[in-house]
Amino acid sequence: MNKNSVELIGYYGSDEIIACSAWTSTSREITEEKRARIPSLIEMLWSDGHETPFEKGSVHFLVNCDIASHIHLLKHRVSSINAESARYKELKENKTYIPNDWTGARVLSLLGADPSMTWDRLLKIYTDLGNAYYHACIKDLEPLLGRKRAKESARFFKTYNSQIQADISFNMRSFANFLKLRRSEYAQLEIREIAEKMLECVKNIHNNPFQNTINAWEKSKVI
Repeated sequence: MNKNSVELIGYYGSDEIIACSAWTSTSREITEEKRARIPSLIEMLWSDGHETPFEKGSVHFLVNCDIASHIHLLKHRVSSINAESARYKELKENKTYIPNDWTGARVLSLLGADPSMTWDRLLKIYTDLGNAYYHACIKDLEPLLGRKRAKESARFFKTYNSQIQADISFNMRSFANFLKLRRSEYAQLEIREIAEKMLECVKNIHNNPFQNTINAWEKSKVI
């Protein structure tokens, strides 16, 4: 079983860059007096709905996650997302995600099941079988349909818990929207955990360049 993982691989901007964007209509010159006003400015911008300056900061992640979570990521106003594609290559690593909270849950409602079987073990067996069919299907279809069509159609054997790697970036305005929706108690557990890891990565950037932005989000209960 592979855990979903998040790595921050880059970022651009800071609270100061966001503040400078807002100050462009007057003067972008940064004095010590203006620098001291950045926390209150950031808070005012966010609370009053002046969100465009936050698009001048961005965060960039590498995420390994199940396909179901990848679909959640696709549904947001992200700046950019690109991921491994079973249409363009054969996914040979067979990375699999099994929910931790399934561990030990007995299979009781499936007729003919081994009474000692648990749902996490059964999902692993089911996924391994789908992966075996996937690779065999590509091999047998390739001479008939060509490599491209064999790859793109054999992926129907891939399950939602198959893991792929995604390269994803958000501007800070979009990131706030993502965190608001996907850290919610109503979001699916896996995407909640990914959102939480992303936020922790940003909070732990050296010198905390987005500290005031995150504080503004927290005060307005966006996150």
